[in-house]
Amino acid sequence: MLKIDLKGKKAFIAGVGDDQGYGWAIAKALAEAGATILVGTWTPMMKIFTMGLESGKFDESRKLSDGSLMQIAKIYPLDAAFDKPEDVPADIRENKRYKDAEGYTIAEVASAIAKDYQNIDIFIHSLANGPEVQKPLLETSRNGYLAAISASAYSFVSLLAHLGPIMNKGGSALSLTYMASEKIIPGYGGGMSSAKAALESDTRVLAWEAGRKWGIRVNAISAGGLKSRAAKAIGFIERMIDYSTANAPLSKGLEAEEIGSVAAFLSSGLASAITATTIYVDNGIHSMGIAMDSPAFNT
Repeated sequence: MLKIDLKGKKAFIAGVGDDQGYGWAIAKALAEAGATILVGTWTPMMKIFTMGLESGKFDESRKLSDGSLMQIAKIYPLDAAFDKPEDVPADIRENKRYKDAEGYTIAEVASAIAKDYQNIDIFIHSLANGPEVQKPLLETSRNGYLAAISASAYSFVSLLAHLGPIMNKGGSALSLTYMASEKIIPGYGGGMSSAKAALESDTRVLAWEAGRKWGIRVNAISAGGLKSRAAKAIGFIERMIDYSTANAPLSKGLEAEEIGSVAAFLSSGLASAITATTIYVDNGIHSMGIAMDSPAFNT
């Protein structure tokens, strides 16, 4: 029987801070396949997330098919907006949510993983941020635009540059994108559509560079809408989900587990020849050119 087997593999998932989003679903799918799970959690969320795990808050969500609980071998504080310690502004260092944290820049996290585990096989980039995401692009400030690009696209470049040297040959790097990279999604503003377009372009270039340099594959999943904590920041995620259900080729809700399953496949040897590719996991909504529930079709 053909199955995904990640036993003996080590996976680092950047961008897990609760049990709602795609990052958690991917971590769970990789764990189900036997991988050792390491996660990077946004520094201000670190205490809340670890306390939730320790208190059993996420135990129901952690259940695997055999009844055991997903184990997270280690949680690293991570703020992917900063490459190295000297990049962190004084006001951030002194902020109460950062003051007691250590080693949360990209270079420090990569170094800590290398010290703790020597190498990894899988890197998942499941983080994004656009401080002005609810603003139209014409009203987005330069700082807001660049912040979206930095946190949502360049962070993947920097993380891969730092993790690549400790990734085993044949390994996999994977990011999460959205169809706003190539289609107009009114309301998905603040430079986030630009950031996703950059992320997909970078995926192709990085596939070439990382493939030739380290022998690893680089892909992206273009995921449909999910009512997660992060997605709620957009402000209209419920309407986007309703729109997809009404108009996609598959008229059903999208489950986080469906993204997790595809991520596990792409991270496994079954996908050993797939790289430089964006795979849509969105019930097919990206393929539609018209909205079938439009009043124009009901007259």
